[in-house]
Amino acid sequence: MQLSEKHIVPELNAPQRLSDYLPGVFTSIKSRKGIKKAIKKGMIKANGETGHTGDWIKGGETIALYQESGINEKLLVEIPIHVFFEDDYLAVVRKPAGIAVSGNKKRTLEHALPGNLKPSPQSDALPIPQAIHRLDYPTSGVLLIGKTVQSVIMLNKMFENRQVNKTYLAVTIGEMPLEGTIEQEIDGKMAHTTFKTLAIAESGRFGFLNLLEVKITSGRRHQIRKHMLHIGNPVLGDKEYGLEGKILNGKGLYLHALSLKFKHPITKNEIEIKDGKSEKFLKIFPGFYYI
Repeated sequence: MQLSEKHIVPELNAPQRLSDYLPGVFTSIKSRKGIKKAIKKGMIKANGETGHTGDWIKGGETIALYQESGINEKLLVEIPIHVFFEDDYLAVVRKPAGIAVSGNKKRTLEHALPGNLKPSPQSDALPIPQAIHRLDYPTSGVLLIGKTVQSVIMLNKMFENRQVNKTYLAVTIGEMPLEGTIEQEIDGKMAHTTFKTLAIAESGRFGFLNLLEVKITSGRRHQIRKHMLHIGNPVLGDKEYGLEGKILNGKGLYLHALSLKFKHPITKNEIEIKDGKSEKFLKIFPGFYYI
């Protein structure tokens, strides 16, 4: 294993169990589930000793997170992934619809990345590059990937500071305003979504279908899908957040991550990637290309 991150515990008011203290401490693993998994795999050490979930943290300890230094060949899958941009530190790829970004299953986008990206020559290169953000299983589009420990840490920080601009395309059902802002809490936290109508098509079944450009300043789970249902205009093909009698089956979800714009954390170059040619969307709005 190779060292990924270090953290020195400040003075605590009361002792805490290691598994309770660590969520949110490391940049590359934020969730409680991820922390417990890392502890179980022996990837977390406290003062040089392998950590356990029930260890008590009192303050002053040095806690280190390690990453696996080799690739488990059994985990890799062969899935062609289109690469928009790549250098030694990061990549931007197209996530196909119908594949998870990561998770416990073998068939994930992350497990396909080593077969589609060039190995980084940097000393802190990750054996399996890591997705910096998430796209839902049925959502397609551009996805930012970190190839080194340093780039993952810096890119995660950029997302926290809202220094990465994301734009989506969505097809929604029903008559709706040409533009607007939705502010509604998701999981107890305020979320903001803005949209602008690019095209409208009449539909015998749905009345109207709207092609929207959507931007989010927060990144809550299923935010766009939940917000569109909230205003009565669900995303076409959404079986989880749809209206009864207006679920389109067999065509997938009409939600696409259109673009990413950010400053490269290492080179400081401005990077903007757009993927506006979705064949599924063109069948409803023929001749429309977002460039």
